[in-house]
Amino acid sequence: MTDQLFTIGQVARRTGLPVRTIRFWSDNGVIAPAGRSTGGYRLYDAEAVARLDLVRTLRELGLDLTTVRSVLRRQRTLADVARAHADALDAEIRTLRLRRAVLRSVAARGSTIEEMRLVHEMARLTAQERQRMIDEFVATTFEGIDPQAPGAHIAESMRRMPAELPDDPSPEQVEAWVELAELVRDDDFRQRVRQMAVNGARGTAEPPAFDPALVTTHAGAAVAAGVAPESPEGRATLEQIIDPALPAERRRRLADEVDTFTDRRVERYWQLLGTLNGWPAVPSAVPAFEWFAAALRAHA
Repeated sequence: MTDQLFTIGQVARRTGLPVRTIRFWSDNGVIAPAGRSTGGYRLYDAEAVARLDLVRTLRELGLDLTTVRSVLRRQRTLADVARAHADALDAEIRTLRLRRAVLRSVAARGSTIEEMRLVHEMARLTAQERQRMIDEFVATTFEGIDPQAPGAHIAESMRRMPAELPDDPSPEQVEAWVELAELVRDDDFRQRVRQMAVNGARGTAEPPAFDPALVTTHAGAAVAAGVAPESPEGRATLEQIIDPALPAERRRRLADEVDTFTDRRVERYWQLLGTLNGWPAVPSAVPAFEWFAAALRAHA
């Protein structure tokens, strides 16, 4: 430090800052001149030159002038400011990542302007807003159903699995969230889920007539092999799942029960949650149960 004073031009050459920037910061009270020349021009001391370097660093880090002034005046510590600004940058980074994912999704889908708007609006919802949408769906769909009733656990399962969009979502996750949001707002889907919940809450006095794992294994293999449910091979597969002596009327009722609890859109709900939460993909079981119901009717 010296007692030497510098003109604004000399300060600009020493710091590499434009004269207009130094003048603007000075006019806004960030850097105060140490005095004036006989001609009325502002003069700055060595401390002001050092402060300019600090101001430039803070500005390059994205701090606004109000915050810079508060740091220079010791109204806020630099550590507090850095912490708050880092948090703000984290939020901005999350936003930028989300925008990137939306743009990639739009590019992959060949979306229209309206579709792009919808994708962006749905994806930018906060985690709380996403959870509130799921909670509203569950509350409305399962209203009045005893949570202790058999089968009513579907509601609690749906509520316990929030659709959380990651900080850095993939295009697939953005699309999954948009599809899930559209699904839970669909009245037909809501009515279908409620039908499943109501029937599940009623329960049944009849003992289980089949093991779901056998349906997945045997009926699933039949679907993969292209075996028709009504064929002799279909009958043989069916008798690997149920007791061959099961009466025809019981088979028809069982087919109705399987239909009640088999729905591709409901399964899709769980698949979308899996995509959003990064769970391992699970093969679809619905085709196997659809085949099983068709075989029960064909051989009743």
